[in-house]
Amino acid sequence: MMYEQQQHQQQIRMDTKKRAAHERKKSMDEERLEIVDLSGMSLDALPNPSLNLGTICKLDLSNNNLQNIPESLTARLLNVLVLDVHSNQLKSLPNSIGCLSKLKVLNVSGNLLAFLPKTIENCRSLEDLNANFNKLSQLPDTIGFELHNLKKLSVNSNKLVFLPRSLTHLSSLRVLDARLNCLRSLPEDLENLINLEILNVSQNFQYLETLPYSIGLLMSLVELDVSYNKITALPDSIGCLKKLQKLTVQGNPMSSPPPEVFEQGLHSVKEYLSEKMNGGHKSPPKKKSWMGKLVKYGTFNGARSVSREEKEGFIMPEYRSIDGLASPRYMGMFSPRRLFSPRNYFTR
Repeated sequence: MMYEQQQHQQQIRMDTKKRAAHERKKSMDEERLEIVDLSGMSLDALPNPSLNLGTICKLDLSNNNLQNIPESLTARLLNVLVLDVHSNQLKSLPNSIGCLSKLKVLNVSGNLLAFLPKTIENCRSLEDLNANFNKLSQLPDTIGFELHNLKKLSVNSNKLVFLPRSLTHLSSLRVLDARLNCLRSLPEDLENLINLEILNVSQNFQYLETLPYSIGLLMSLVELDVSYNKITALPDSIGCLKKLQKLTVQGNPMSSPPPEVFEQGLHSVKEYLSEKMNGGHKSPPKKKSWMGKLVKYGTFNGARSVSREEKEGFIMPEYRSIDGLASPRYMGMFSPRRLFSPRNYFTR
């Protein structure tokens, strides 16, 4: 028994020493990593680097005139965590960008990119992807299947017509900014974005007309901006968003909820939609139907004195109630089409 205890203690000491050695090595490796800043130097091409690309943890090439990035360069940036190439003249990214397995932040905004390489899905450590202000007409179909660590996706000010359905697999995503595009619709199954806190699909102007029901199942959503689109009605499910604190809808031809509900604030909007979803909402008074107008103007030869019953249910002496007249037996006779048609339907 004593021998087994000694062996166990010795094993613990060995494990502790190994962990300490690993931490020291890791610390030394991190100390050797470098930050290289070549931003704002009006570069048309990258100079031949004299340093070891494998030691770079952050490479800033922003605000230059670069038109391409060599495949060989990105393939050797094995330890890069941040790659910033925003505000250049890039028309494409190298396929070798998929080799950057440790990359966490990629900023390619303000370029001329028409597409992103499919290999970008191999950057499985990526947490922040900024592709704003480009010419993207679509994203890779499978971009959402592998980027499990992506927390922020910014693709505003592009030409996107739709977002790939694979985006609904980005379970770590917290911010999705897709404003100022040409979006016709949003993917279904948005409820899989369980950590999404901010969703901005504003200013798709004449293109975006509806929102999917699943938008109301984003239980972590705090901010929702759908302003300046062509949306006429919010999904009733938005009434279930308990964490929602900011809802922006101006610039839409909104009819549901009606303007007077929006004027009362977010709480009233959520309450309205929740009651509507549960079938308990009472719609605002509507204009009197054609049947009511016939009663009002004495089209039926009933007595002119109006009783309490007539006020409440349009019941007339010596005539059936409106409920009775609305039965299949009578509706054909008193339909607007028959009453106002040039043909005399009452001629015997």
